[in-house]
Amino acid sequence: MPDWLLEFPQMERGAFRALSKAIDEGYRGFSRAYGAGIEDFFDPLLFVLVWIERLLLDAPWLLVLAVLGGLAWFAARSLKLTAGVLLAFIVIGYLGMWEDTMRTLAIICVCTIIAVIIGIPVGIAMARSDRTQGLITPILDVMQTLPIFVYLIPVVMLLGLGKVPGVIAVVIYAIPPVIRLTNLGLRLVDKDVLEAADAFGASPGQRLIGVQLPLAMPNIMAGVNQTIMMALSMVVIASMIGVKGLGQPVLKAVTNQYFALGLFSGAAVVALAIVFDRMSQGYGARLQKHRKA
Repeated sequence: MPDWLLEFPQMERGAFRALSKAIDEGYRGFSRAYGAGIEDFFDPLLFVLVWIERLLLDAPWLLVLAVLGGLAWFAARSLKLTAGVLLAFIVIGYLGMWEDTMRTLAIICVCTIIAVIIGIPVGIAMARSDRTQGLITPILDVMQTLPIFVYLIPVVMLLGLGKVPGVIAVVIYAIPPVIRLTNLGLRLVDKDVLEAADAFGASPGQRLIGVQLPLAMPNIMAGVNQTIMMALSMVVIASMIGVKGLGQPVLKAVTNQYFALGLFSGAAVVALAIVFDRMSQGYGARLQKHRKA
């Protein structure tokens, strides 16, 4: 056997160490040069998140329940759903999970808003151009197939522990569904309807806002629903980097074998998931009924 073949494992390990060292040095240099600027860039996001969190925590619980009940009624026009939402949050408060639930609710709201603001325009761009769709689809595939913990590594190393890295990781993990389903919904709009809009002299902007988006709204709402569910699942993982909320008692219960704490915290997470799912699906179904009418 040739000598170089016998020495290959050592050569491979040496090349790996050299590559790892080069990557680590490059990352440290980038962090030193731009880390402070990146942290300053995300300060407004931290301010909004803290403000919403304090608003939910400081508001009287009856007021919070009234707002949540009003949102449930607006979404689905269902007394049954509204009563279920109110009952779920009353039970959460009774079990002592109110503050952690409000923190999680704040993070979910901020992450969902960011995902929608970024995701819907990207989905529109994909629907308008096959080339754009071809470029973005592989990125979405990678985002959805990477392990969850991979999202935490770069943001934690760059921004440290806390709320902002958690929000960024959650948004990256949760944004693909709203992009994909916005693109799908716009592409499924009947071409005859678009031709009729063109025949009436509608501009591209008028056609998008007045025809395509309303007809695609059920699909878009399905994407928002999936984004909320994925954000909620990621929030529990994000507790490992210091994001306060329901994830921290779940993590504490797992590491210390506190069965009751884990049971109550898990029940609160499940209740939030069911509430968000029913509200978003109810709103999408109401839009679909309005469209058929």
